[in-house]
Amino acid sequence: MTMIRRAFQFSRMLTTAAAPTIRSPMPALSQPSISPSPLFQVARNYSTGEQLKEADIQVPLPMFGVTGNYASALYIAALKADKLDDVETELKSVIDAAKGSPAFQSFMKNLSVPSKIRVKAMQEIFGEAGFSEITKNFLAVAAEHGRLRLLESIVNKFTRLTMAYYGEVNAIVTTVIPLPVQEEEELKQALANILGEGKTVTLEQKIDRNILGGLVVEYEDKLLDMSIRTRLKQMENSLLSEPVELL
Repeated sequence: MTMIRRAFQFSRMLTTAAAPTIRSPMPALSQPSISPSPLFQVARNYSTGEQLKEADIQVPLPMFGVTGNYASALYIAALKADKLDDVETELKSVIDAAKGSPAFQSFMKNLSVPSKIRVKAMQEIFGEAGFSEITKNFLAVAAEHGRLRLLESIVNKFTRLTMAYYGEVNAIVTTVIPLPVQEEEELKQALANILGEGKTVTLEQKIDRNILGGLVVEYEDKLLDMSIRTRLKQMENSLLSEPVELL
């Protein structure tokens, strides 16, 4: 019970984050919809109040596995209730605060705690934090089914869905040194041109001296590898495959 009492102390660490940035959704496009599954019932359980019909909602990106199913169901429920930004902000605050609370992280991962106690903890902690009903219900469902240990992965996929809804694309660029501001802006513009009108690119920089030079860009499900390391490897493979002429 000590772990549970310490988990309840976690609620004091949660503060309601600043109001989410106002974003405009992308125009409706022909997008793949989530396949019917038992998770649709979970989506119903998340949501409250006036809602759009499920048939009106399409998942903008295909998501796979348990975490993908939970993220998709949560996305549908949040969008139905017009709470997409609220849910995203609240869940990110949970992840950020949990990283500073080893006791709460242990509580989330400990499947030996009875599900009823996990659910009660989620309801009380996040009720006290003033979270929306959808977020509270989602966390309770995740607690009931032992999915709290997957929360960060679920939230990451949910964030990808919300970004796609608003036409935002997160690109990761890896270099040996930080990009100068001008080159960063040029890269963002080049990616925006590739992605097409209406897309906004956010750039996340990573440093990896092992690539030797050049850069590696990852966005959506694509990889542009323009690193010196890869070019050298390609040259090596080419030289090894060249036939040797004996004079």
